[in-house]
Amino acid sequence: MIATPEIVTDRLILKPLRSEDAQQIQRKFPRWEIVRYLISTVPWPFPEGAAQHYVDNVALAASKKGTGWFWSLCPKEDENELIGVISLMDTPDNNRGFWLVPEWQGKGLMAEACEAVNAFWFETLNKEVLRAPKAADNQRSKNLSMRNGMRLVRTEKAQYVSGELDSELWEITREMWRGRQGQG
Repeated sequence: MIATPEIVTDRLILKPLRSEDAQQIQRKFPRWEIVRYLISTVPWPFPEGAAQHYVDNVALAASKKGTGWFWSLCPKEDENELIGVISLMDTPDNNRGFWLVPEWQGKGLMAEACEAVNAFWFETLNKEVLRAPKAADNQRSKNLSMRNGMRLVRTEKAQYVSGELDSELWEITREMWRGRQGQG
């Protein structure tokens, strides 16, 4: 079993998610612009204590089983400020998920975080393919997938917090990822 490591990028510190992070998540996460394109199992309106339940009973439980790796995203200039979460999951057709508070969006930070966790997925965990589902209407997430070298492999309908939407499944193989890194 491989533990979730701390990862440092140019502008971020990706810290292994801790139970204490739930307090900041509870304050920052329940915003429509964050949750509307997330899967419908996310409770909405977001109840008090939901972040603590998620961190302790979903994220950290998966980490202990070796089937999930979860990080809090913190800017280097204030490593105690959680601005989002990114995760990798050993789940068919759903290997990476993330959210970032709107005030920090549009700066390329999530692309930076995705590149870092993709490297962990392919090089440390030795996985062959990374797949990420997303709402077709989530243009920012689609753009990020394209910039990360992913390709669209399937479309279907899925339930999101905002209702039933067209959904897309994007993937990148280890070979594709290595080619982008100059290792191909």
